[in-house]
Amino acid sequence: MDFSKIPSPCFVLNERAFRANLALIQSVKERAGVEIILAFKAFAMWSVFPIVREYIPYSTASSLAEARLAFDEMGSPAHTYGPAYTDREFPEIVKCSSHITFNSLSQFERLYPQTQFYNVSCGLRINPEFSDVETDLYNPCAPGSRLGVVADLLADELPVGVEGLHFHTLCESTSFDLEKTLAVVEQKFGKYFGQIKWLNMGGGHLMTREGYDVEHLISILKAFKAKYPHLQLILEPGSAFAWRTGVLVSSVIDIVENKGIRTAMLDVSFSCHMPDCLEMPYKPAIVGATDVDTSKPTYRMGGNSCLSGDFMGSWSFDKELKIGDRIVFEDMIHYTMVKTTMFNGVSHPSIGIWTANNEFQLVREFGYEDYKNRMS
Repeated sequence: MDFSKIPSPCFVLNERAFRANLALIQSVKERAGVEIILAFKAFAMWSVFPIVREYIPYSTASSLAEARLAFDEMGSPAHTYGPAYTDREFPEIVKCSSHITFNSLSQFERLYPQTQFYNVSCGLRINPEFSDVETDLYNPCAPGSRLGVVADLLADELPVGVEGLHFHTLCESTSFDLEKTLAVVEQKFGKYFGQIKWLNMGGGHLMTREGYDVEHLISILKAFKAKYPHLQLILEPGSAFAWRTGVLVSSVIDIVENKGIRTAMLDVSFSCHMPDCLEMPYKPAIVGATDVDTSKPTYRMGGNSCLSGDFMGSWSFDKELKIGDRIVFEDMIHYTMVKTTMFNGVSHPSIGIWTANNEFQLVREFGYEDYKNRMS
């Protein structure tokens, strides 16, 4: 990828890497005999949905906007789950969905009657109260979690109309994490499996990460399916689709120094454009940079919003940075891209594709009207 040909700042998807992920996901789907669908909360770059549809036809939504995107741009109704549906939005969600999962028994009881006029399969999200996710912000099974119904709240029979169960406990996890979770789910909720048609295993299955044991995943899914052959098994990873498939290209626009700390001021913002770095937190890799090496020029990266904490660091480079140098953050296409804001009126990075023909294709630029239209 020739970064000099790309406008700054810009999110850039690498088509070849993206297709390689899609091919692997499709292979797992076919070999395991399960349904794997794309989670928009992690990747919603609809300009490449025609590519996605060559491999995977369905998607999962977490809101009305995502459900409409599935219906309009993926060309298929969504598997929809939301923590809470509003009376105003739910009727349209029903029209855009093939499956709807409810977060609570009360929401199911109140809203289920509206789904009976449509060909929608309804389910409940369950909380097995077990997860290996270490960061509480991302742990849906933390004590007191608001997500999902715990086993103690369910009677011996599921409510009439519940055709599926849905759990989501993983985050960029391994097949062995899934194996442990499945054992707990089966222990606590297995008595309901004879009453349902489908089991959604949620997201977090990072099957495209180097070192992930794909064969183990397939064996787990095939064994579970053999045990419960009537169940349709559904996985809805997000990160796996776009894992290591693109970058965020930025540029140095100033260099400031205070108390011996040199900060490269960029034309992107951690607060606006990479908020997951601050939330998780995690330090992204930069092309051509390393962790701190005191023998090399070292810089903190500073964002271009006025939030005092809009910075991260530090990285070392082989030579001194200068204004105009490109700073390329790796693996920025999943989650990072969908979480961007326009706080401070900071412009959103452009979006483009580095095509399989080694050409840059600009998909979208953002400007004043985009910021203005978000405000009113």
